[in-house]
Amino acid sequence: MQEARRLDGKVAAAAFLAEVRGGVAAFRERTGRSPGLGALLVGEDPASAVYVRSKARQCEQVGIHSAVVTLGHHATTAEVGAAVLALNADAAIDGILVQLPLPPQVEKRAVLESVLPEKDVDGFHPLNAGRLVAGDRRALWPCTPHGIIRLLDREGIEIAGSRAVVLGRSDIVGKPLALLLLHRHATVTVCHSRTRNLSTVAREADILISAMGKPWLVDATFVRPGAAVVDVGMNRATAADFPGGAPLPESPWAVELAAKGYTLLGDVNPLAVAPVAGALTPVPGGVGPLTIAMLLHNTLIAARRRERLDAGEQA
Repeated sequence: MQEARRLDGKVAAAAFLAEVRGGVAAFRERTGRSPGLGALLVGEDPASAVYVRSKARQCEQVGIHSAVVTLGHHATTAEVGAAVLALNADAAIDGILVQLPLPPQVEKRAVLESVLPEKDVDGFHPLNAGRLVAGDRRALWPCTPHGIIRLLDREGIEIAGSRAVVLGRSDIVGKPLALLLLHRHATVTVCHSRTRNLSTVAREADILISAMGKPWLVDATFVRPGAAVVDVGMNRATAADFPGGAPLPESPWAVELAAKGYTLLGDVNPLAVAPVAGALTPVPGGVGPLTIAMLLHNTLIAARRRERLDAGEQA
């Protein structure tokens, strides 16, 4: 049986980063400086620290100046807010990333709203969220949804007229992705943990995106034959989490899982879904690399706008 076409996020991200690298070189030639990204890391979460270091390396590779500000785990909302205000005022910084999650004593909403909207390269500020709803070209789009749209376009998956089902309603992925799909003329259904007959609704999709945060939630019963399936889930798990162990048929998806010891699973069970779907993103190597690529893309867009270059350009 033929298995789903692999939607390789690493390959797509490399192509998008090459575009950013060329844009950065042109920006530097016109302005005499590099775009700048400031990252704020609060606390001692190991995954967050790794992620910020990865973003700094990617910045270096495309020619973007990066600065990392670190605060301890006991930092207050006022201290974190002061660090954001300093980045707002820094003329060398065009984009600001507040690495989430923040420690529990820090008021996340207050911190995110303190970022200047024009430097909000994560697209989390209420002004950018409102602009996205309105289809305003000045919006900076959230990075993961933006990367998914770019991947679908690159892979020739038709959005206009398609039935899209989004599993998950978070402010970071589910809601903005639904809006982007609507703006591209898809018919969109947003599902969540209280959706009745979830698999039945999901099976109506031409494009199915899962961002529920539940390992291997999506099996073959969720997928219409030939559908494009995008897995946003990043769940830590091992084979011990599955009664009797996970099945390992002769499949390239299974070989990858076995080699990785199941340390990182998506929302989608690729062993069950790959024989049914027309296209499928892997985990890891699917959506993750696209998120960083779009963050750097947004940084370049923000820098161009600050210099009044391509001010009307769509994010």
